[in-house]
Amino acid sequence: MRTLVIGARGQLGRDLCPRLSGEVFPTTRAELDLSKPETIQVAIAAAKPQAVVNCAAYNFVDKAEAEPEAAFQANAWGVRELARVCKLLDCRLVHFSTDYVFGLDGKRSEPIPETEAPGPVSVYGMSKLAGEYCVRSASPRNLVVRTCGLYGVWGSGGKGGNFVETMLRVAGQGKPLKVVNDQRCTPTATADLAAITVELLNRDVSGLVHATNAGDCTWFELAAEIFRQAGVTADLTPISSEQFGAAADRPGYSVLATDQLSELGVHRPRHWKEALGDYLKEREKRRTA
Repeated sequence: MRTLVIGARGQLGRDLCPRLSGEVFPTTRAELDLSKPETIQVAIAAAKPQAVVNCAAYNFVDKAEAEPEAAFQANAWGVRELARVCKLLDCRLVHFSTDYVFGLDGKRSEPIPETEAPGPVSVYGMSKLAGEYCVRSASPRNLVVRTCGLYGVWGSGGKGGNFVETMLRVAGQGKPLKVVNDQRCTPTATADLAAITVELLNRDVSGLVHATNAGDCTWFELAAEIFRQAGVTADLTPISSEQFGAAADRPGYSVLATDQLSELGVHRPRHWKEALGDYLKEREKRRTA
């Protein structure tokens, strides 16, 4: 299969490209920029892929509150043009979305299935939900994969790191850390998400699928586990979302149910603590190589 990957230099794209079989066409933002619709058809037509996987997004959650136009341009209107072009050129589109399309149900305490009605509480979440609708309405062949809390050994280029790296960096500087303890989700290793995505592609799955590691935690609990597994002593304090005072609201509970993966014949992901352990080992290996 010929597959074009958008956002190939990001942490998910870098883990996905080596796992794909057949011909792989990794594209960078310089070649295909979702905020510049005129670049989309040119790049896809040149590669002539059978499938397009979109790993790119505007993911500055707090910044989106002040610049909604930029968030919607990349996450919705650019994705709408991408879906149009894929349909025109007879390509299947796989697009990644987020647990932040939920959050309106403040009393939620059970994992959220694909059948649950979304309700975002931030501009970022609204822009990603709009992108989902653009992808799914363009063709029944397309697939939207919702995921959560991504981290990978390549870091997050646009943000200059990921949560794991940020925690270790700040702790290494001896600075105190105050981390939110009332937002529950599932941190997910990009290596695991990439492996699941390959299975979904190979099985020609379409529609909407949730894919995260297993289990759940708060961001504070994740930070504590990072330091425990890394053998790092840190000045770590739990705080509330209100105390943190972020510009954008986040879901209080956005654990995604992944039962549908088994029904599709795709392997169920491992627990987030196991995935984190492998990440930290790989990270150390790269640091000492």
